[in-house]
Amino acid sequence: MPEVALPPVVAAWLAALGVLLAFGFAGWLVSLPLRNVSIVDVMWSLMFLLAAITYSVAGDGALGERAWLVLLLVGLWSLRLAAYIGWRNHGHGEDFRYRQIRANNEPNFEFKSLYIVFGFQAVLAWIVSLPLLAGIGAATPLGWLDWLGAALWLVGFVFEAGGDWQLARFKANPANRGQVMDRGFWRYTRHPNYFGDFCVWWGFFLIALSAGGWWSVIGPAIMSVLLLRVSGVALLEKDIGERRPAYRDYVRRTNAFFPGPPRQPSP
Repeated sequence: MPEVALPPVVAAWLAALGVLLAFGFAGWLVSLPLRNVSIVDVMWSLMFLLAAITYSVAGDGALGERAWLVLLLVGLWSLRLAAYIGWRNHGHGEDFRYRQIRANNEPNFEFKSLYIVFGFQAVLAWIVSLPLLAGIGAATPLGWLDWLGAALWLVGFVFEAGGDWQLARFKANPANRGQVMDRGFWRYTRHPNYFGDFCVWWGFFLIALSAGGWWSVIGPAIMSVLLLRVSGVALLEKDIGERRPAYRDYVRRTNAFFPGPPRQPSP
């Protein structure tokens, strides 16, 4: 029987799956002697950069203007976020979220973490990266949707990077110990970094849509659910009001996700 050649876009997407699984496996090996699977948080954004590079290498033909735009934007976002999380987590041991996952999956969590943590996040990043695939694989000229997507990406990048920088400065001041960060971007949304991530990925989708990649909407849709309902807002605020009473007042006067003017607290 004659061999059936896969369409270039499908072949590039499958190649990225192999690259991300290999990257996840390498991260798992590193985590074993460290007894710390939190390193996957640093790897998370780098997975998208690896996927984008794979799409550009495995694709059909020379890279167009849109491909270079996507590579630039995902590179800036990925490297900035990985560097920040690596700096933030250095010397703090395994994050409490992963300690809970470890406790819930003993015995043999060391082996289980290969697929529960590293494999799962590699596959998730592979699916979410669909807008990158659509944007890099298209050779059509840039249009107004591309620039609208880049503008939305910029809004998200400013909120995410700016929110992280403001929070880091706030925590570095001993006078703020025990207080709630409610300044800068944090005055208008309780999670400017997550809102920024939301904008970044819908920006990538607009660029993909300009190239005809409407089918890549599953990527930002999944990211939105993660940010709002799974590992983002919902997880962080699950019991924070009980642990920090001052946060309850912050919740009453500050939007959870989308920025808006502060509300006056109820009497």
